[in-house]
Amino acid sequence: MIFRQATRRITVAFTGILLLLFGAFALGIYLFVTATFDYDSVASNGVEAVDAAEQGFATLRIALLIGYLLLVLVVPFVSYGMARVVLRPVRHSYNMQQAFVDDASHEFRTPLAIIQGELELAISRRRQTVEYEAAINTALEEVDHLTSLTSDLLLLARGSDDQVKARFQPVSVETVIKRAIERSGAQVRVTIETPAVQHITGAEDLLIRAVGNVLDNAAKFSAPDSTISLTVGTRGDRILIKIVDEGPGMTAETLSHVFDRFWRAEESRNLPGHGLGLALVKQICEAHNGTITIESALGVGTTVRVLLPAS
Repeated sequence: MIFRQATRRITVAFTGILLLLFGAFALGIYLFVTATFDYDSVASNGVEAVDAAEQGFATLRIALLIGYLLLVLVVPFVSYGMARVVLRPVRHSYNMQQAFVDDASHEFRTPLAIIQGELELAISRRRQTVEYEAAINTALEEVDHLTSLTSDLLLLARGSDDQVKARFQPVSVETVIKRAIERSGAQVRVTIETPAVQHITGAEDLLIRAVGNVLDNAAKFSAPDSTISLTVGTRGDRILIKIVDEGPGMTAETLSHVFDRFWRAEESRNLPGHGLGLALVKQICEAHNGTITIESALGVGTTVRVLLPAS
């Protein structure tokens, strides 16, 4: 409804502006022709020449009028098409925002329902201490989930904000890798292909979060005794961070949705997380003028490549 009204208003505005411009153009042509016409030279050739000139002006007026009337019929349709083109990115952004809000609301609703259920169950009758502890622990786990979700949503909302870029400074790649591994707790085999210490211009906490999310994802889908390989190298004037896991890999269908917010493959529904990890990584990389690519196939694991500009 909102976009229908906006389309109508923009169509009317475009139509009015275009018809005004075309009308001014037609009037300008007619005034220019009549103002620059040399009547004296025509009058010297007799009355018939003057009549012919007047007939030519009349023909010009009719032609301009017919052309303008045709434009009156055509311009509204053209304006409608222009209005739809103008509103297309706005409509897409609005639809994406609505989907995002719907998904976020759903993600919030589940842990809140669990917390409410556990607390209501705990106070429904007198229980033993161990039962109260179990209910409180379950509620605390869901609070942690909500805290993580809120943090991710804030990052997604501000990941490309100018305030984030204002925090950019030279950051050691080694520091980013080290802290990301510490936070993830995954078993990671690190290989540094470049002997010199490399730096990236960016926000250190966001870069740590990006690498950490990839490591968390790799650990989540890998066997407990498997090793995740992380290699740091260069590709031209960019830093390459490559992370390879020994997990089950992904289908082409899953791979096409890995960066979608809140999207989770059917086989990962029972695993922790809320489907924002890789979406965050992609947004953080783009905020740093970098890229992330993922290669995967069933039975061969997954390879993630993050390219970031070197300082």
